[in-house]
Amino acid sequence: MAVATAPTAPTQTFEVRRFDAPVGAEIIGLDISKPINEVDFARIHRAHLDHHVLVFRDQRVAPADHVAFSRRFGPLEIHVLHQFQLQGQPEILIVSNIKEKGEPIGLGDAGVYWHSDISYKDKPSLGSLLHAQELPSEGGDTLFADQHLAWEALDPALQKRILGLKAEHSYLAKYEELRARNPWRPKLSQAQIDQVAPAIQPVVRTHPETGRKALFVSEHFTTRIVGLPQDESEALLGELFAHSVKPEFVYRHQWAPHDLVFWDNRSLMHLAAGTPDALRRKLYRTTIQGDTPF
Repeated sequence: MAVATAPTAPTQTFEVRRFDAPVGAEIIGLDISKPINEVDFARIHRAHLDHHVLVFRDQRVAPADHVAFSRRFGPLEIHVLHQFQLQGQPEILIVSNIKEKGEPIGLGDAGVYWHSDISYKDKPSLGSLLHAQELPSEGGDTLFADQHLAWEALDPALQKRILGLKAEHSYLAKYEELRARNPWRPKLSQAQIDQVAPAIQPVVRTHPETGRKALFVSEHFTTRIVGLPQDESEALLGELFAHSVKPEFVYRHQWAPHDLVFWDNRSLMHLAAGTPDALRRKLYRTTIQGDTPF
């Protein structure tokens, strides 16, 4: 639940423009580094619930402003990959393909599979905010798939079949596979592994603020349907994975300088479309703690 805690401040004049897409809107004219009063904050919160992904344009702000704005929506996560925390701002995960002195400065392969952030914890993320720092001249898009629309488009018989099912989510599901393919992911310590024990989640979750149902499985983190034989589990998950990211549910975000993108992990999955190896890309991400799915 969003919490407005800032003192009374002048109203900022800004516009919420819905995208010509299945999901998403942009916010024009707001400066998140300036005080945001409760009326304006309530308007932002409502837009986030209505559109699931908001693009705040032209946010020329410091990391501390990014963190402070994120905290208005709830406590922040500290990502398990502490190697890629921003110095002085541990709430920020660096997402980047840049190397310095031969070492990656951030997580360069973040989002290569469709997923909802932190679904592998008992209390998955409410939402994430990604701020563009350095963008490539081509590539680097991020795709968002509306899982409310995905649920509503399912055949009623399949809806009935999966409504009470639960699935296991694991951060480690594809971790070693990704490590073998690229240089970005460090070997995890035992302490890090202990932080990401698998979690059991409903296959269909109910949004705690709007009451809308959404699919809640992903190719990145969901490993099995609890209580089903392996072959039946794999077949069902494969069907749901393919259905959940159909084009009619997807918005493709083409980044502009200083964009800050805020998405609802209770409503969406997202995917990084990829960046050419020779082009630099760096973004800063905060992630807001959520609650137990039901």
